[in-house]
Amino acid sequence: MGKWRYIVGVLGLAVIAAGVLVYSNNEKQQLQLDTSVGAALYAASCASCHGANLQGEPDWQTTKPDGFLPAPPHDENGHTWHHADRILLDYIKLGGAAALAKSGVENFQSGMPAFEGVLSSDEIDALLDYIKSSWPENIRTVQQDRTKLDEEINP
Repeated sequence: MGKWRYIVGVLGLAVIAAGVLVYSNNEKQQLQLDTSVGAALYAASCASCHGANLQGEPDWQTTKPDGFLPAPPHDENGHTWHHADRILLDYIKLGGAAALAKSGVENFQSGMPAFEGVLSSDEIDALLDYIKSSWPENIRTVQQDRTKLDEEINP
């Protein structure tokens, strides 16, 4: 009887291990899928202003004669990662001026258009996942911490 318990126990552990591996691989595949979808959406919707490599426009911190700032980079050299997800999602969905107004910043000229109604929430999430995937681990960690803090303050 002890031999059968051992065999059943080993088989049970093998099934659990296989399930964990399949789940882990599915998570990795899902992340790769989201990143590739996000990359395609970025190329179609964002690259014309923010650059094909997320590099932004030159002198992005200097206001142009028309009162607008150039499109900032979304890589680690920009300030996208300084913001919590809620702020970034508002910026993409509502556009720059409306997102800033929602945060209490009035009369700010922004060339960032609204993508709500153009992109679905899932597409916007995939787009943001793609941008984040370009950041080094330490920057992703800082941005995740800011998002967690923001979620605690703004439940």
